[in-house]
Amino acid sequence: QVQLVESGGGLVQAGGSLTLSCLASGSILRPNAMGWYRQAPGKQRELVAGITTGGSRNYADSVKGRFTISRDNAKNTMYLQMNSLTPEDTAVYYCNLKAYGKNYDALEYWGKGTLVTVSS
Repeated sequence: QVQLVESGGGLVQAGGSLTLSCLASGSILRPNAMGWYRQAPGKQRELVAGITTGGSRNYADSVKGRFTISRDNAKNTMYLQMNSLTPEDTAVYYCNLKAYGKNYDALEYWGKGTLVTVSS
Protein backbone atom coordinates (compact mmCIF):
# COMPACT_ATOMS: atom_id res chain seq x y z
CA GLN A 1 0.00 0.00 0.00
CA VAL A 2 1.30 3.42 -0.96
CA GLN A 3 1.62 5.86 1.92
CA LEU A 4 2.16 9.62 1.87
CA VAL A 5 3.23 11.41 5.04
CA GLU A 6 3.39 15.20 5.28
CA SER A 7 5.52 17.12 7.74
CA GLY A 8 6.77 20.64 8.36
CA GLY A 9 3.59 22.43 9.28
CA GLY A 10 3.38 24.74 12.24
CA LEU A 11 2.81 28.28 13.42
CA VAL A 12 4.52 31.16 11.63
CA GLN A 13 4.10 34.93 11.61
CA ALA A 14 2.89 36.76 8.53
CA GLY A 15 5.77 37.38 6.16
CA GLY A 16 7.61 34.29 7.32
CA SER A 17 8.47 31.05 5.55
CA LEU A 18 7.89 27.33 5.95
CA THR A 19 8.89 24.28 3.95
CA LEU A 20 6.60 21.27 3.84
CA SER A 21 7.76 17.74 3.05
CA CYS A 22 5.90 14.71 1.74
CA LEU A 23 7.57 11.31 2.10
CA ALA A 24 6.25 8.58 -0.19
CA SER A 25 6.60 4.86 0.51
CA GLY A 26 5.30 1.64 -0.99
CA SER A 27 5.14 0.40 -4.55
CA ILE A 28 4.46 3.15 -7.07
CA LEU A 29 4.63 1.49 -10.47
CA ARG A 30 3.72 4.36 -12.77
CA PRO A 31 3.68 7.77 -11.13
CA ASN A 32 2.07 10.52 -13.15
CA ALA A 33 1.94 13.64 -11.01
CA MET A 34 2.24 14.85 -7.45
CA GLY A 35 0.87 17.95 -5.87
CA TRP A 36 -0.01 19.94 -2.81
CA TYR A 37 -3.59 20.79 -1.93
CA ARG A 38 -4.91 22.81 0.96
CA GLN A 39 -8.20 23.23 2.75
CA ALA A 40 -9.02 26.13 5.04
CA PRO A 41 -11.94 25.99 7.50
CA GLY A 42 -15.21 26.44 5.64
CA LYS A 43 -13.46 26.40 2.26
CA GLN A 44 -13.18 23.94 -0.61
CA ARG A 45 -10.01 21.93 -0.99
CA GLU A 46 -7.89 23.55 -3.69
CA LEU A 47 -4.81 22.70 -5.68
CA VAL A 48 -1.84 24.78 -4.56
CA ALA A 49 0.94 23.39 -6.73
CA GLY A 50 1.55 20.36 -8.92
CA ILE A 51 4.51 18.69 -10.61
CA THR A 52 4.53 15.96 -13.26
CA THR A 53 7.07 13.19 -13.79
CA GLY A 54 8.46 15.29 -16.63
CA GLY A 55 9.08 18.21 -14.29
CA SER A 56 6.27 20.49 -15.45
CA ARG A 57 4.95 22.67 -12.65
CA ASN A 58 1.80 24.65 -12.10
CA TYR A 59 0.64 26.91 -9.29
CA ALA A 60 -2.54 28.47 -8.08
CA ASP A 61 -2.68 32.16 -8.91
CA SER A 62 -2.79 33.02 -5.22
CA VAL A 63 0.64 31.48 -4.55
CA LYS A 64 2.55 32.23 -7.75
CA GLY A 65 5.84 33.91 -6.97
CA ARG A 66 5.67 32.89 -3.31
CA PHE A 67 5.55 29.07 -3.29
CA THR A 68 7.87 26.59 -5.00
CA ILE A 69 7.19 22.89 -5.50
CA SER A 70 10.09 20.48 -5.92
CA ARG A 71 10.91 16.78 -5.75
CA ASP A 72 13.89 14.69 -4.70
CA ASN A 73 13.47 11.28 -6.32
CA ALA A 74 16.41 9.75 -4.46
CA LYS A 75 14.71 10.54 -1.15
CA ASN A 76 11.16 9.80 -2.37
CA THR A 77 10.23 13.22 -1.07
CA MET A 78 8.31 16.19 -2.42
CA TYR A 79 8.61 19.69 -0.98
CA LEU A 80 6.66 22.90 -0.90
CA GLN A 81 8.66 26.00 -0.06
CA MET A 82 6.34 28.74 1.13
CA ASN A 83 7.51 32.34 1.42
CA SER A 84 5.83 35.63 2.29
CA LEU A 85 3.07 33.81 4.11
CA THR A 86 -0.18 35.56 4.97
CA PRO A 87 -3.08 34.57 7.22
CA GLU A 88 -4.97 33.60 4.06
CA ASP A 89 -2.50 30.74 3.66
CA THR A 90 -3.70 29.16 6.91
CA ALA A 91 -4.99 25.68 6.05
CA VAL A 92 -4.36 21.98 6.28
CA TYR A 93 -1.98 21.09 3.48
CA TYR A 94 -2.29 17.67 1.83
CA CYS A 95 0.12 15.68 -0.31
CA ASN A 96 -1.41 14.01 -3.37
CA LEU A 97 -0.12 11.40 -5.81
CA LYS A 98 -1.71 10.40 -9.10
CA ALA A 99 -0.45 7.21 -10.70
CA TYR A 100 -1.31 4.27 -12.94
CA GLY A 101 -1.42 0.73 -11.62
CA LYS A 102 -0.17 -2.49 -13.15
CA ASN A 103 -3.21 -2.73 -15.43
CA TYR A 104 -3.06 0.99 -16.23
CA ASP A 105 -5.92 1.74 -13.89
CA ALA A 106 -5.99 5.28 -12.51
CA LEU A 107 -4.92 5.56 -8.88
CA GLU A 108 -4.88 8.42 -6.41
CA TYR A 109 -3.38 8.66 -2.92
CA TRP A 110 -3.59 11.25 -0.16
CA GLY A 111 -1.64 12.04 2.95
CA LYS A 112 -3.29 12.88 6.25
CA GLY A 113 -2.33 16.54 6.05
CA THR A 114 -0.22 18.99 8.02
CA LEU A 115 -1.56 22.19 9.54
CA VAL A 116 -0.07 25.55 8.64
CA THR A 117 -1.17 28.50 10.77
CA VAL A 118 -0.09 32.03 9.84
CA SER A 119 -0.62 34.68 12.49
CA SER A 120 -1.15 38.36 11.72
